[in-house]
Amino acid sequence: MGAWRAIGDYIGHHMMWISPACVLVACLFPDQVSLLHPAVTPLFAFVSFQGALSNTLGSSRDALARPLPILVTLALSIAALPALAFALASLLFGFDQQIVCGILLEYSVPVAALTVMWCGIGGGNQALSLVILLASSLLSPVTLPLTLRLLMGQTIQVDLTSMMLNLLLTVAIPVVVGTLTNDLSHGSAKRRLAPPLAPAARIAMVAIITTNASGIAPYLRGLTPVLVAVMAFIALFSATAYLWGFVAARLLRQPRDVTVSMTFGAGMRNISAGAVIAANYFPPEVMFPVVIGTLFQQVQAATYDRVLARALPRQGAGA
Repeated sequence: MGAWRAIGDYIGHHMMWISPACVLVACLFPDQVSLLHPAVTPLFAFVSFQGALSNTLGSSRDALARPLPILVTLALSIAALPALAFALASLLFGFDQQIVCGILLEYSVPVAALTVMWCGIGGGNQALSLVILLASSLLSPVTLPLTLRLLMGQTIQVDLTSMMLNLLLTVAIPVVVGTLTNDLSHGSAKRRLAPPLAPAARIAMVAIITTNASGIAPYLRGLTPVLVAVMAFIALFSATAYLWGFVAARLLRQPRDVTVSMTFGAGMRNISAGAVIAANYFPPEVMFPVVIGTLFQQVQAATYDRVLARALPRQGAGA
């Protein structure tokens, strides 16, 4: 068991290097990696379940009783960051409305399910992260079309049934089952079940990152100067998204665990959902700004995990 847990610890401590390696493998062997696509939904569900094993109904109520971090993080991810992305993209790429639309879509999709995993790795408030994830996902069928309509005049009919089913399978049901398992076992699940499942969840995260990144390969083969500029924009803007969450938490004088949750909540997007919407409702040119985010998101999450560990050391840890 010690060796098994050491594997999980190694993955957690080295995600800064493992994440780009996953992307590289996906780009080199996209056809082989894409065979794992059917497993992505159950893997997401497993990661959500394992993360919720440390949660309780009481801690969720406590998070909801202090709604300011939730409301601020949602305001950033739903309103402020999409509007800022649209303004900057219009200024830089206004000559190509499909690129602008893709950038806006990238930052209008809900918070990523892997936020909970990064919260666990970084020592964040997992109950808060779970509430933010659920709220963002539940609101997205309304907020995403509304954002596109208000900023671009684009009208899309989101498949609510498909989106809600995906939400139920990957987030809501696993989170509820994990939380109830911990509650009904009087905390035994957190102590006895969550630790041995943690390495498997981190291995699942590596598989998810690799599989999702396989969609980048076709676009990287046909790069143009404009697409390179879009890549640079996405990389820089994604990095600042995490920063906005961190700054907001510090301005609100939130404790370390809440700061970690707000940082990842503001920075991470459900790129898979964005890619599906782009493929179903928009021209092919819209897809590139959405999927290219896969190239940076996990690497930046790993980088911010390191930054947070140094800027806000955990209690009892060295600076």
